[in-house]
Amino acid sequence: MGAQQALWELSAQAQAAAVRSGEVTAVELVECHLERISEVNPAVNAVTQLLAGRARADAAAVDRRRAAGEDPGPLAGVPFTVKETTDVEGVPTTYGAERFRHHVAHSDAPPVARLRAAGAVPIGHSNMPTLILAGVHTRSELYGDTANPWASGVTPGGTSGGDAAAVASGMAAIGLGNDSGGSVRLPASFCGVAGLKPTYGRFPADHRMGAEDPALATQVLVVDGPLARTVGDLRLAYEALAGTDPRDPRAVPVPLYGAELPRPAKVAMVTDPGGAGVHPSVRKAVEDAADALRDAGYEVCEVPDVPRLDEALEVYGRMTLAEFAPTWPVVRGLLGKEGHRYIEMSMEAAGDALPMDVPEYLRLTGARLGIQRAWAEFLDTYPLLLAPVFTEPPFEPGLEVRDQEGHARVQRAMRLCTATSFVGVPAVAVPTGVVAGLPYGVQLVGRAYREDLCLEAAEAVERRLGVITPIDPRP
Repeated sequence: MGAQQALWELSAQAQAAAVRSGEVTAVELVECHLERISEVNPAVNAVTQLLAGRARADAAAVDRRRAAGEDPGPLAGVPFTVKETTDVEGVPTTYGAERFRHHVAHSDAPPVARLRAAGAVPIGHSNMPTLILAGVHTRSELYGDTANPWASGVTPGGTSGGDAAAVASGMAAIGLGNDSGGSVRLPASFCGVAGLKPTYGRFPADHRMGAEDPALATQVLVVDGPLARTVGDLRLAYEALAGTDPRDPRAVPVPLYGAELPRPAKVAMVTDPGGAGVHPSVRKAVEDAADALRDAGYEVCEVPDVPRLDEALEVYGRMTLAEFAPTWPVVRGLLGKEGHRYIEMSMEAAGDALPMDVPEYLRLTGARLGIQRAWAEFLDTYPLLLAPVFTEPPFEPGLEVRDQEGHARVQRAMRLCTATSFVGVPAVAVPTGVVAGLPYGVQLVGRAYREDLCLEAAEAVERRLGVITPIDPRP
């Protein structure tokens, strides 16, 4: 630990090592982060419900375990934020909506419980778009706008934008978000941090709002995932979060690490998925990452495109909107002022595709399996895919709800995130550098349950191109 380096500036790995060795206490580590939150959160507005007292108590418990000779865990004392969708026992899970302001959680959600078991300390809830439905920019009815710490004129992304902004500005070492179409990867890329979207079924989760289980699209699309400043920290979180839990029968006991690939490992590179256009700075980010992978011994092969992209986007949109439609009159009223615009624009764009009958919906579920098969065959040839997270630079807050043109532009730019969520494969977003004062990044997509391959490749990119956070918030 450098003499001039504050504890909050360290990676999660270094923070945990300092606590495990006794160099610092978990209480000292948490206090340092609480001071950092006090200093920068007024400008960033990423942390919504600060859990200061509970964090201090949890940190003291970590210190007691260590003093008693017990293993304090691989993430001993490391503070993490938790998206407002995800339960922390005894704390309201608000979803950013006034309606749920007092919706107190009775227990920790599975990923929160698993991070706690690894010694990590929840330090606060983090902001998100209202009910995850109000847009791609992190703005909620209850807590307002979260600012991108790199520049207030661009969005931090969403829907896990609060976690990304908190991690990028040093308020927490790890953020716990979720992703159903880019909601971890987009804010990671826009805020200059790393993010992991796991395979469907890799991490146990509980995404119920109340007692009822969600419908099919929500069951198979939404996955919880961590954000961190380094890929090594993502790996620590990955190892803690993976496993089974009786509350989630979808979670499977797949080994964390699979067989090594024959060398040189093949990486498919696609700079412009679907041929819908890509900004030169985004193309350059992909090319820089490709050079880093070649230097690390990978065989990078530029390929024409990913499998069945347009069909995946169509089926994704139709299945998700079919589930929204019956409850939309009620949900619309929970979204607050202007919060309805994003989904309504999506419904307007769908046109005659809604409503749909049961036979058509069942046909779409079969189409999804066919798309997954095509991706499995593609990834059998190329175990990894290198591609953009977002095909444009970070955009201004609210572009996606300004008008239909802005909505379509954002949807188009995030197309690969949407498709890979629909397929259910893992992906790691990793920064590639800073252009004109804003961070850029790429994603490494892998075979199902081979998060380890994505993390390994992302680490190769990081070694070559560097870590660019934490930063102090900028105007």
